[in-house]
Amino acid sequence: MKQQSNLSRLMGYAGRHKILTCLSWLLSALSALLALVPFWYIWRIIHDILEVSPDFARAQNVTRYGWSAVLFAVISIIVYIAALMCSHISAFRVAANIRKELMRHIAALPVGVIEKYGSGKLRRIVNTSSTATETYLAHRLPDKAGAIATPIGLLFLLLVFDWRLGLLSLLPVVLGFLIMMKMTGKSMEQKMNEYQNALADMSNEAVEYVRGIPVVKTFGQTVFSFKRFKATIDNYEKWVIAYTKTLRLPMMFYTTAINGVFAFLIAGGIIFTRGGVTNELLLNLIFYIVITPVIGTTLTKIMFMSEDAMIVSDALGRIDGLLEEKPLSESAKPKTPSEYSITLEHVSYSYDGEKNAVSDVSLSVKPGQVAALVGPSGGGKTTLAGLVTRFFDPQQGCVLIGGIDIRDIPKEELMNNVSFVFQNSRLIKASILDNVRMGKPGAAREEVDRALRAAQCTDIIEKLPNGIDTVVGRDGVYLSGGEQQRIAIARAILKNAPILILDEATAFADPDNEVRVQKALSVLSKGKTVLMIAHRLSSITGADRIYVLQGGKIAESGTHAELIKKNGIFTHMWNNYSQAAEWKIAKEVEA
Repeated sequence: MKQQSNLSRLMGYAGRHKILTCLSWLLSALSALLALVPFWYIWRIIHDILEVSPDFARAQNVTRYGWSAVLFAVISIIVYIAALMCSHISAFRVAANIRKELMRHIAALPVGVIEKYGSGKLRRIVNTSSTATETYLAHRLPDKAGAIATPIGLLFLLLVFDWRLGLLSLLPVVLGFLIMMKMTGKSMEQKMNEYQNALADMSNEAVEYVRGIPVVKTFGQTVFSFKRFKATIDNYEKWVIAYTKTLRLPMMFYTTAINGVFAFLIAGGIIFTRGGVTNELLLNLIFYIVITPVIGTTLTKIMFMSEDAMIVSDALGRIDGLLEEKPLSESAKPKTPSEYSITLEHVSYSYDGEKNAVSDVSLSVKPGQVAALVGPSGGGKTTLAGLVTRFFDPQQGCVLIGGIDIRDIPKEELMNNVSFVFQNSRLIKASILDNVRMGKPGAAREEVDRALRAAQCTDIIEKLPNGIDTVVGRDGVYLSGGEQQRIAIARAILKNAPILILDEATAFADPDNEVRVQKALSVLSKGKTVLMIAHRLSSITGADRIYVLQGGKIAESGTHAELIKKNGIFTHMWNNYSQAAEWKIAKEVEA
């Protein structure tokens, strides 16, 4: 029932190509039956030869029977090719439609959900899971129709000539089938799910590892620096080896059973010939020895089809899991803010449903003010920024912009009014012009030029071979972290949104780039409501309000001077930061 349900799901993506899938089953079944006809002609050939033995020249019909066998074999192949053509056309359409639906759904999901999955897992669901359905529809289902038709035809051939030898041929089939059912039962379904999970985890961590290779090379680290990646590889290795050992004995007995049919036939032949060998018995024994290998091939096909059915079930489960992720709700009565203050009222959010990343946080940033979020790592700073930008919605409380709940503001309107500069801003593989234009797709070239100059990017453009038309990431053109950050700031300047979110925007900048980035941020921040996350405390001394987060809660708030007077958490952080800066200067002086 579950498999039929999965098949119905897949057929829902096939559209008008569903008829091709059904046609492929009919053609495949017909091909399987046609493939058995040459065995009947082989029986006729053996019969004629034994009839005239030892005067083989009298066998007049051998050539005709031989060519007839070849003809039916060729017809069977042609019909099977037609079946695969039909199944592939339908399967490609199904896989394409699944990918389209997944990509449309992913595009509608909040950024927080995307980050939860990770790019590696998402890529695997979109590509690998849809490919699994393609293989299943294109090959396994037509083969299943053939595998059903073959035993029916075989049963007729095995019993019509000599029912005793036919039953002997079926004994190892029954034994092999029982062993196969044991291997492909409910436990196999669970194992297949574990296998796919191990692959998905390894794929996800591999993507993160590849992204971090520059850091690994810079600091001379090995793969062991990426403990999570290595852990997923070790986990996969242990699982595969343990699973292989588990199936070793059942697979050995299965292979022995399906290939042991000759032993049964030989034993039967010895028993049945005690009263003397007749031409008819010899004819049937030779024929059964010729045809019984088809049984093993058919059983093996059925076994792999059972495995593929589990793979498809697992793939559809992962696809459904992603499709069940809910996009952000849209208000039935959308509102547009008239001013751009930011207010959080008793906001709480948890990533895992257990421990809150932020808990009962309330704060307010007036239009045009600069508010800074500081505190130890894991304090909830990035989570708060994500809530303001609606990467995810709070589980308790509300976030207001201009006094309006952001859930009542249309997503496009919200995105148009908020600019982001992250600590690891990335550029797409496109020209500088196109990268900056992402902030304002219809911007003229002159507007992009002005934004680049305001973001202190003149020195970057001058060294590029084709100026702003240079494609980043091609022909050896790569930018440093600080340079990418300035291009990202240019993009935000071009967008000119009234609200600006800065997440440690100078984190990866060297001293020279940091000065330029700070100048660019000064231009970008003018007249805007700014919420910034900072670890370099010197960059937020002029903030209108500083919020110190610890354990997901606001521990302190005030201006820089007010917080220093409190002699609390911020004072301790400031003293440590100042001592670290003085230590660096002292070291430089000694050198």
